[in-house]
Amino acid sequence: MHSKYNGYSFPLRDTVKREKVRFHNRYGIELCGDLYLPKESGGKLAAVAVSGPFGAVKEQCSGLYAEELASRGFAALAFDPSFIGESGGEARNVASPDINTEDFSAAVDFLSTRDFVDPEKVGILGICGFGGMALNAAAMDTRIKATVASTMYDMTRVNAKGYFDAADSADARYETKKALNAQRTEDYKNGTYARAGGVVDPLPEDAPFFVKDYYDYYKTERGYTERSLNSNDGWNVTSSLSFINMPILRYTNEIRSAVLVIHGEKAHSCYFSRDAFADMVKDNPCTDNKELLIIPGAVHTDLYDRKDIIPFDRIEQFFQKYLK
Repeated sequence: MHSKYNGYSFPLRDTVKREKVRFHNRYGIELCGDLYLPKESGGKLAAVAVSGPFGAVKEQCSGLYAEELASRGFAALAFDPSFIGESGGEARNVASPDINTEDFSAAVDFLSTRDFVDPEKVGILGICGFGGMALNAAAMDTRIKATVASTMYDMTRVNAKGYFDAADSADARYETKKALNAQRTEDYKNGTYARAGGVVDPLPEDAPFFVKDYYDYYKTERGYTERSLNSNDGWNVTSSLSFINMPILRYTNEIRSAVLVIHGEKAHSCYFSRDAFADMVKDNPCTDNKELLIIPGAVHTDLYDRKDIIPFDRIEQFFQKYLK
């Protein structure tokens, strides 16, 4: 299988230009992104850094979001996080709650130092697992003026507790850590990292709906791209180790900047957004600029690429309001 649009899962419209850019994070890892700009623009632009979903690359959903934002007058940077896609970092195909949060701030570094960007008008947008990273970055980086989390996962929660918190016990976590640490020993002995596999393929007949939902995006022409982890061999098996005992979102109720959390009503993952939003506004004196938007009838991957379902008008209004 090949991607539909010369390495991308979406077309580039005539009113938008795309440029490959590179920048580095605070750990010295070089990141690679696609910078989307409106062809017709004047003066300094408001800018948005976009990443996600977890295990996807900039040629997929984040690029689609960025391209749409550029068509609406923003400078938008879709980037590959550390260790995947065209970004640097060794070993490959591994994630980190710390470094992936830092990646958003590195994108802010880059955007806020461009001549065509107003550094006081920079926001971020995270999709799926990078929706959680975006909220974590917003809690840390005071330069971020507005944040959108779309169809978000809290990757630390799901790795530590399982889906729907069904494995939330010390014994369950111990068994998971025991297996992953045994794999560490094997990886070191073999000199290579075992891969977990991407989205299951072929799809079992009895697969739960959310697995079918992922398959329909990552394993078909709809969303497949060559560099995508989820479309191919997936993360390293041991990638989730640090997520088990390093929870993100601890200080989101101290976020003073604007936040819009968007999720599909029928998504298996909707509880992540509902709970994260509740935690964010609890005892937070700055709640007037926080909003939870639930899309009726939408499932998880509808907010990946379904332009008739993704509330781009609402996202545009949000960024226009708070990036001013």
